[in-house]
Amino acid sequence: MFSVEEGSSGGDAGSEMDDEITGDGSTTSLSRWVFDEKNDYDAIDDDDDYDEDDDGYDERQHGDVDSDEEDDNVEQRLIRTSPAVDSFDVDALEIPGAQKNDIEDSSIGRKLVLALQTLGVVFGDIGTSPLYTFSVMFNRSPINDKEDVIGALSLVIYTLILLPLVKYVFFVLWANDDGEGGTFALYSLICRNANVSLIPNQLPSDARISGFGLKVPSPELERSLIIKEKLEASVVLKKLLLILVLAGTAMVIADAVVTPAMSVMSAIGGLKVGVGAIEQDQVLVISVSFLVILFSVQKYGASKLGLALGPALLLWFFCLAGIGIYNLAKYDSSVFRAFNPAHIYFFFKRNSVNAWYALGGCVLCATGSEAMFADLSYFSVHSIQLTFTLLVLPCLLLGYLGQAAYLSENFSHAGNAFFSSVPSFIFWPVFLISNIAALIASRAMTTATFTCIKQSIALGCFPRLKIIHTSKKFIGQIYIPVLNWFLLVVCLIVICSISNIFMIGNAYGIAELGIMMSTTILVTLIMLLIWQTNIIVVCLFAIVALGVELMFFSSVLSSVADGSWIILVFAAIMFFIMYVWNYGSKLKYETEVQKKLSMNLLRELGSNLGTIRAPGIGLLYNELAKGVPAIFGHFLTTLPAIHSMVIFVCIKYVPVPSVPQSERFLFRRVCPRSYHLFRCVARYGYKDVRKENHQAFEQILIESLEKFIRKEAQERSLESDGDHNTDSEDDTTLSRVLIAPNGSVYSLGVPLLTEHLESYKRPSEKRSSMDFGAGPSNETPALDAEQSLEKELSFIHKAKESGVVYLLGHGDIRATKDSWFLKKLVINYMYAFLRKNSRRGITNLSVPHSHLMQVGMTCMV
Repeated sequence: MFSVEEGSSGGDAGSEMDDEITGDGSTTSLSRWVFDEKNDYDAIDDDDDYDEDDDGYDERQHGDVDSDEEDDNVEQRLIRTSPAVDSFDVDALEIPGAQKNDIEDSSIGRKLVLALQTLGVVFGDIGTSPLYTFSVMFNRSPINDKEDVIGALSLVIYTLILLPLVKYVFFVLWANDDGEGGTFALYSLICRNANVSLIPNQLPSDARISGFGLKVPSPELERSLIIKEKLEASVVLKKLLLILVLAGTAMVIADAVVTPAMSVMSAIGGLKVGVGAIEQDQVLVISVSFLVILFSVQKYGASKLGLALGPALLLWFFCLAGIGIYNLAKYDSSVFRAFNPAHIYFFFKRNSVNAWYALGGCVLCATGSEAMFADLSYFSVHSIQLTFTLLVLPCLLLGYLGQAAYLSENFSHAGNAFFSSVPSFIFWPVFLISNIAALIASRAMTTATFTCIKQSIALGCFPRLKIIHTSKKFIGQIYIPVLNWFLLVVCLIVICSISNIFMIGNAYGIAELGIMMSTTILVTLIMLLIWQTNIIVVCLFAIVALGVELMFFSSVLSSVADGSWIILVFAAIMFFIMYVWNYGSKLKYETEVQKKLSMNLLRELGSNLGTIRAPGIGLLYNELAKGVPAIFGHFLTTLPAIHSMVIFVCIKYVPVPSVPQSERFLFRRVCPRSYHLFRCVARYGYKDVRKENHQAFEQILIESLEKFIRKEAQERSLESDGDHNTDSEDDTTLSRVLIAPNGSVYSLGVPLLTEHLESYKRPSEKRSSMDFGAGPSNETPALDAEQSLEKELSFIHKAKESGVVYLLGHGDIRATKDSWFLKKLVINYMYAFLRKNSRRGITNLSVPHSHLMQVGMTCMV
């Protein structure tokens, strides 16, 4: 059974869109560049005659038809197309509630409110880093003299400049997927520009979705094509890319566990400074109660909590700046010397190994950098960039400068540097604000994790979970109940087993650096493959960013035996869950492709399909993007009758953030017209919202089917008229040729619609078109075609009135007896357990049980 589960992957800022919204709300069609492959369709098996899409999708991609042809022998062309080219792209109705994210078009007042929300959601993590950074650094490398303080401060300053500012604000934020950030958004961008997904459900028609627009060829295209071809040709590279993405996502989840523990315990630890009688055990109990409250209010969403907590965090940043200025004026303003990077060299020269250990604490000043990118779906790029550059970074620098000025005269207070540096007359107000800020910071990676998991579910890399949308205005703001409480439980386990804040800090560094390194590699690949950036810029970005991160990572790994190994174990478990789910889903899909029903069998059964056709419409949900699923044969042999009309519905998530409603449905007729069998691929992006009930979905589906049938009849009529004008001068195509590195020929031309469609016509489709449109007399073809159209539409209306039934097939897989023990363990137990306990997608439509028919089937793999 294919799940109608909600999921949520677009192009870079320069991608071309198909439709331009005009002032009156209408759309103006624009052309875009897509790849066109011309293959010899005469060699395709007859089983695919009726079930192939007009876009030329060759089922040999799935491996069920062997081919000795090399990829280099396929002529590839970059051509301009328009939405009208594909006759099976049917306009769908607008679904109420599926508004687009219009952040960038907001008014000035709205942008100010948005900036305030950004503080409350995105910057809490990095904003509370002054609570613990110096304390962890000087625990690893004790202060010997004032120059050590200057050297540590210089490390912090340039870490803030290199990682959050240069890497994330100037580079990574621009790698967003149409406003979506995070590890899987980067993976989605790569999947859309190169066929690297391990689940082979891609259709060439997907490339005609607006978000898939390719760039017009440029001088860097040759290098991009080389990378693309190597990625697509190597299964090893595809798996390594997936492993990198899953590892980064696992670290995001681990970060969502350790961030609340670190932030809250650091803030509550200030009680030791204000009240000398407070012990560590009491700090632990108070931290646990704070964490329970924090995760309990998570369900109220980013908009509500961000607007409520934004002013509190704004006050916190002002406190950091104010305390920093006070300490600079009172103690030692010479710490400004730390802006000279030479002090980093002197720091390492004096402290050698201890300075290297201190790197593990220094990286904590950049924690929350990934939250700026992962939480991008909640806000806009410009709001995050401006807020960080003009407010967050200056306040952080002043805060660290002030702490360094205080520590330069108070070496012994390094164990709790922040609260010790707070003036006594404002200690308790600052303590209160810091705890509120710590609670806000704890939410930063939690909200980022929700976004990342939603993307991974849509791309088939995580078990389906219930997703709640917390905002009616912005569809990216979500809440996942099961994940929220799971993170709370693991977080409590971590702080109860590792009560030492310095060990938690080391675990924190491991999680953060794991995310940062995976992001660096993916963004580098995007710069080469998609942005086609100058190679010098790419090398500088990769060498500097990855070099700095590897240096920090080597430091935190050196202390992993102290207790921070627990976070690595947790991340490994999450990685294993995601890999098992992806592996099982891939095997299941490949098995369904291999066992799909032969078209010859359906033709032999006849239009009645060897059974009784009862009035009504049957919607058979399946995961196949093409072909007749094997579960349909199970329905034919199990049920005493089958519906007079059957539509194979495939809910498919494509690697774009959102699919326009006008491009939602892709229809295809299966078998001759008398069979009344259709295929519908409903395409969704990974942040599209599925809020409609089953009646609304049925209405949209049926009306879209009627539009498809009308368009099919219209195009058949146009093709018939065009047969008499084949010698028209308009059939000529001017083109120029581009030779790819592997010898493939790319013709840059603009073929006409008729030529483009005709190039994809199969002989069987031409025969069937003649059979369907033929009348008893050549004098009245138009009249016969109109009568045939009205007759079929009337048949659909009568079937709809008889009722719509959802045919659900529970297809499970089990490993064969001769399989390896590890495969049996993974498929028969682990994947089966995850599938049994994951959310079934049909619950999204709230279908009554009286409208459901379910049949189970198990396949051996």
